[in-house]
Amino acid sequence: MGGPPPIGATKANLDPLTLRVIAEFGYQEVGHLRAIKTTVGGFPRPLLDLSKHNFAKLFDQAFEHPLKPPFDPYANSINYMLASYVIPYEGLVGYVGANPNINGYVTKRLLAGLLGVESGQDAYIRGWLIERAEERVFPYHHTVADFTIRISALRNGLAKCGIKDEGLLVPLELGAENRTCNNVLSADANSLSYSRTPAEILRTVYATGDEHKAGGFYPKGGNGRIARGFLEDY
Repeated sequence: MGGPPPIGATKANLDPLTLRVIAEFGYQEVGHLRAIKTTVGGFPRPLLDLSKHNFAKLFDQAFEHPLKPPFDPYANSINYMLASYVIPYEGLVGYVGANPNINGYVTKRLLAGLLGVESGQDAYIRGWLIERAEERVFPYHHTVADFTIRISALRNGLAKCGIKDEGLLVPLELGAENRTCNNVLSADANSLSYSRTPAEILRTVYATGDEHKAGGFYPKGGNGRIARGFLEDY
């Protein structure tokens, strides 16, 4: 719809299976856009920054110091899946949060269909990573689980919402029925998906902690009515 192409995306060095799965996820998102546009309308794509420099800044934020060398999401499958861990969960909790504010069976049916696939994508990524939870992410002295815990903590901090995000390993008090430290699916005390408000999501994807201040993956802000409204109110 006339929006600019993303900047900084690079062909990732993925193993064959991961490449096939990620390609499937990408095609699914094309279908999601078509379904959303057909059902409720659309708007021009906002500028997206998918550069390795942008991802590196986010991971530096998560670890509270610069990683050396800078994190490269396109270098290999583990890095790519850790970078992918950052994104689908926001769609999942955003859809859960949107549900109470949506009227009409047609729109709710669309939301349920989107949520089903989005949650499946997130579960696959988390499942892929938890199989490698104790592996070291070279050349850093941190495991895959450490990376997920740091990213989840960063998202909680940016969103300013308390705990609505959890890494692959958690203390018992946050595990399912307080009986497991394994955390392949992030969920609340009743094992229901967390939800986020639009403001909480924007604070996170902008990486600024402020829904009024664009940045991160959206250097010029989002293009939807709600996102533009926050920017115009600033």
